[in-house]
Amino acid sequence: MNTNNPADKPATPPVNTPDTTADSAAQASVSPETQAALASTAHAPNSPGATHIRSFVHRRGHITQGQLAALERLMGQWSIPYAARRLDPAAAFGRQAPTVLEIGFGMGETTEKIALARPDDNFLGVEVFNAGVGSLLRRIEDSNIPNLRIIQHDAVEVVRDMIAPDSLAGVHVYFPDPWPKKRHHKRRLLQPAFVSLLASRIAPGGYIHCATDWEDYAVQMLEVLSGEPLLANTADGYAPRPDYRPLTKFETRGLRLGHGVWDLIFKRVA
Repeated sequence: MNTNNPADKPATPPVNTPDTTADSAAQASVSPETQAALASTAHAPNSPGATHIRSFVHRRGHITQGQLAALERLMGQWSIPYAARRLDPAAAFGRQAPTVLEIGFGMGETTEKIALARPDDNFLGVEVFNAGVGSLLRRIEDSNIPNLRIIQHDAVEVVRDMIAPDSLAGVHVYFPDPWPKKRHHKRRLLQPAFVSLLASRIAPGGYIHCATDWEDYAVQMLEVLSGEPLLANTADGYAPRPDYRPLTKFETRGLRLGHGVWDLIFKRVA
């Protein structure tokens, strides 16, 4: 039994204070139900509490009226509320299919393209920020993507509480916040405890695919993933970018400027 699990750690106080990302004038235009949903994403109701250092900090930021309107209209159709109980993917997606979890999808550009290119797979995107969730909801509607669902919540709690062991076909973690200052490295998402938890949720033969454009984070990712006994590297070190992960416009610009990008693909062993 693997005991390196965030749920087994002693509770520590949350390291950030939740904050809304919508302008107050914009929030006033949405329903009380949507306002409540937006306010509750930083901490799981009825969960055992924060047992880990969060890899995100809520900050005030801009959200467009279109994104806010998408939150208002589409959350009920394409999102799954956080709950401290196992998710039934067949019920959530209306079909039996391999399920891939994406953590931190940002504005949803890559998520949209991958879900469209792989219609036989289900994709479950987890994100905390309202603008990104609103953006992906609009993409789901505009591109008619039936195989994509969203959970707006802390990914550690979602994986711990909602994802059954040995159930995922894959996990995508693309360009997570690098927390570049050394004193902030403890906030990085891919720590041994969370990688161990993720590995336990991937089915044997499934994969975890990470990408970063920060070299020192790539080194840490390689070390942490290589140290997890349930995972085996599919490459000798870093992997070539697979065709299913499209280049984003920011990544393309970075490559043109000579910046590096590192992909890591590990498979779950039996």
